[in-house]
Amino acid sequence: MKPSNQSALMTGAKGVVTCLKIEGITKVFCVPGESYLPVLDEIYEEPSIDLISARHEGGASFMAEGYAKASGKPGVVMATRGVGAANLSIGVHTAYQDSTPMVVFLGQVDSKFLGREGFQEVDLVQFFKPITKWAVEINQADRVPELIQRAFRIAQTGRPGPVVVSLPEDMLRTKKNMQFGPPVMKPKPAPSPKETEAFMEYLQQSKKPLIIAGGGVKHAGAEEKLLAFAEKNKLPVLSAFRRQDVFPNDHPLYVGHLGLGTNPRVLETVRQADVIMAFGTRLSEVTTQDYSIISPAQTLVHIDITPSVLGKSFAPDLGIVADLKEALHSLLQQQETNPGWVDWIRERRQCYEAATHMQLDNSTTITNNQVITCMQELLPANTVITNDAGNFAGWLHSYYQFKYKQTYVGPTSGAMGYGMPAALGVKLACPEKTVVSLSGDGGFMMTIQELETAVRYHIPIISIVFNNQMYGTIRMHQEIHFPRRVSGTDLGSVQFSQIAKSVEADGFFVNSIKDFKYVLSKAVKNDRPTVIEVPMDQNQISAKRSIEDLRKH
Repeated sequence: MKPSNQSALMTGAKGVVTCLKIEGITKVFCVPGESYLPVLDEIYEEPSIDLISARHEGGASFMAEGYAKASGKPGVVMATRGVGAANLSIGVHTAYQDSTPMVVFLGQVDSKFLGREGFQEVDLVQFFKPITKWAVEINQADRVPELIQRAFRIAQTGRPGPVVVSLPEDMLRTKKNMQFGPPVMKPKPAPSPKETEAFMEYLQQSKKPLIIAGGGVKHAGAEEKLLAFAEKNKLPVLSAFRRQDVFPNDHPLYVGHLGLGTNPRVLETVRQADVIMAFGTRLSEVTTQDYSIISPAQTLVHIDITPSVLGKSFAPDLGIVADLKEALHSLLQQQETNPGWVDWIRERRQCYEAATHMQLDNSTTITNNQVITCMQELLPANTVITNDAGNFAGWLHSYYQFKYKQTYVGPTSGAMGYGMPAALGVKLACPEKTVVSLSGDGGFMMTIQELETAVRYHIPIISIVFNNQMYGTIRMHQEIHFPRRVSGTDLGSVQFSQIAKSVEADGFFVNSIKDFKYVLSKAVKNDRPTVIEVPMDQNQISAKRSIEDLRKH
């Protein structure tokens, strides 16, 4: 028998935990539920697995998603039946849109009650099917190894994503002989010589080539290969939506980030390009500005590990199915190009630098510009930044320079409540790094209860909360389409720093940049969860425009 194979008589619950051990899972996030108590009991007996019990299933799923992004391992999260599953679904949707490997275990009603609308019963497979790579219910205990190991394989291979596994109560208690296979080995396909040759031909014929680099580069751990390929051929690089750390932002070849509210001068770089090389990006709605900035007149070369991504948004002139690290390794073996586009790159880099130049005022009250500047100056080089959804993130995306790989974790799904729980997952994956989350008051309030989780498990993150007492992004759109008709977007006064103190975290309210500098410097050195609450001017609705400006236009 091969050493990796195992066979034993055990319960379905023991089989679940055995699969986790085989895959090297050391962190499991959950809100406990009676429907999967046997699994919790087996984890109690397993010293290699840490169980992180959250205050809300949505928070637990965000933690698992952030952990997966930062660790490169699948995030594992558990919840109970229909009610817990519904709460958890926001993290599943985030993992689906962000291409994050996640395996979700959901307790289910007893098999003999299925289809009779038992207590908290939901058809979990049908519920999650549209937002997962695969959803399955295990009705026979002896199939636990087969189906769970398949779940881990599907979650991690091709374009990564979430898989949901439904676990009926009675199955978890049933003993069966189980046969286990080896852990997942992720395929790493390389382009064929013919494809590599075709790629280089397009590049040689180009006058204004451009790389758009996305999450596939990060999943493959190919950041260094991308840097080497870009430097060898003098190629400009744009990062896809919320993938800014894929390439050093201070490098002369970096020409911007394609996100929300991207500066027109950065968008012009895409429009001027004659050959666009899309590396590991699905060319999403946000990255392509409502699918508008890539035209049929341009040549598109698209490399992705999943065939279905190619042609999903734009038909490529050359589509290559490959792991990005393997693809870039193959391309690096080719003869370097003789670029005639050096002046164009210099021009586009200057446009990017002009777009990201931040005017600092001497205001006595604190501003978003001042906060981002202080973060850039005071945070350690390998600090990981997470962010919630909201207009406050516009300052981060426009002005903060991500100079090192694996220093940014953000939701391309745009989920509110993401920032702080994701930071907890990141910190658990990277305990040696400083982890800072940015949130608005609207999003932070949605998962604020996870501050207690941070305290209970001694997870020292720094949470910066921009408080303008409104749902800022929606107010901006409201003022654009219905000026002065404020409806539903005002929020009340919440003292986030005091709430932090009430759960024994550190909490600070700062209204001057001097105080912010002092508190941030102190928080970096402290080994405690910290909330820094920053009051913000309601009129400054975005990084580019004020409410007054919107109403005038």
